[in-house]
Amino acid sequence: MGKVSHKIMDLHGFLEDNKGEYILIKKPVKLEHIGALVAQADDTIVFDNIVDYPEFRIVDQLFVNRKAQALVLGCQPNEVVKRLAEVLHTGPKKLKEVEAGSCQDRVFRGDEIDLKALPVPVHTPLDPYPYAAGFAVHRHLDTGKLNQMFPRCGVLSRNEMVTSFVTPTANQILAKYREQETPMPQAVVIGAHPAWELACCYSYPHEDFCELELFEAITGQTGIVTRCKTVDLVVPADASIIIEGLVSPTRMAQDGPNPGPTALFCPYDQQQPVFEVTAITMRKDPIFRHVQTTPFTDHQEMPRLFHEAIIFERIKSMGLNVHDVHFPQGGAAQVVIIQVEPAMDGQVTDALMAALGAPWANMKMAIAVDPDINIYDYRDIMYALSTRVDPSKHATIINNARIWPFDPSATPVEGAFPHTQKTRLPSVVGKWAIDATKPVPYREEERKNYERAWPIGWGEIDLKDYLDE
Repeated sequence: MGKVSHKIMDLHGFLEDNKGEYILIKKPVKLEHIGALVAQADDTIVFDNIVDYPEFRIVDQLFVNRKAQALVLGCQPNEVVKRLAEVLHTGPKKLKEVEAGSCQDRVFRGDEIDLKALPVPVHTPLDPYPYAAGFAVHRHLDTGKLNQMFPRCGVLSRNEMVTSFVTPTANQILAKYREQETPMPQAVVIGAHPAWELACCYSYPHEDFCELELFEAITGQTGIVTRCKTVDLVVPADASIIIEGLVSPTRMAQDGPNPGPTALFCPYDQQQPVFEVTAITMRKDPIFRHVQTTPFTDHQEMPRLFHEAIIFERIKSMGLNVHDVHFPQGGAAQVVIIQVEPAMDGQVTDALMAALGAPWANMKMAIAVDPDINIYDYRDIMYALSTRVDPSKHATIINNARIWPFDPSATPVEGAFPHTQKTRLPSVVGKWAIDATKPVPYREEERKNYERAWPIGWGEIDLKDYLDE
């Protein structure tokens, strides 16, 4: 390990490189008003002037739409899913550890620790405390391998938080520490380059690497990390804020009500582990990365990105021409739209089943549309559903399928676990697959009835060319 020279890949540089591509708020904003402003923004938003927190800037919506996602991935908006598939094919690359980074310009320990000095917003009127949402780094007790997840962390006091453990891998790691009655080291990273966040969204099985190792495949730059001051974990060296500490193997606290990805208070509240903070390290010029949990924000978009790429690759491997895959914001992270070009009957049904049968259990509805349907335009989706679907033929309902606990229409499996009634895990629900595609090309007589009527010059003439500048 030693000092190395490297291109700085931090959130500060990302915002500087993309000036003019985001909403910049220079007027003073109260911390309690951040959420309402974020929820109205259709683009990345940066707050330069936070009342009572002059040291900090706040940023949100780094992944809110294809334009924002494309800036992180270095591609065009219509290439995001294909670019993510390339990241998966490139795969993980080893991280480079350095002795220190700007994330440790200032170090606060002991009585100097004060979580309430950070600009952590309260998200809704029902939240019991302010919630931060950086990504957490853990280490397997047996193998020593790193793992990442995105918990919500509620501020309980100046040096304690409650951390939501919602991913299977993180819960398995925590269970090992609990078995040995040993505190689990944890580092929560806030304000890193968005490529680090995107890497940590990867949730497919990955026993031989950690999510952080996808950073280089996303950016083309080596991932530079440094070791924490009080726990044996590594974090991005140029992050803004690192909250280090130990997750108690025994102490629990109320988590919620605070909205999940469905933007509902479901489950209403749970008991989750207490995170005892041992240090806060920080840059001299910190940017606080906020993730508003109400609709329609990064909370719906960001965790679904690699899901889109994995479904894209699954359908492509079936021999079906797939153009794009999208989880629409209004689908509460439970609806996926696949844009495909079938060559024969049966292909779309197989693709829909493959989408709904993905390893994660959050999808409730899959819709297949043709390439002439804009999957980012609700009018076009409604048009396809209205004119290309006979529900008696083109809608398939699957009964008794697994679903995540955030869906209030699902039924908890009574008796599965002692905690099921409270946590809603596991739950089951009906799922539906809708084929909203036209008849396949060799059914010419049927297909001609589905051709859309467009004006002469459609797709060639652009209104913008005729507007005064």
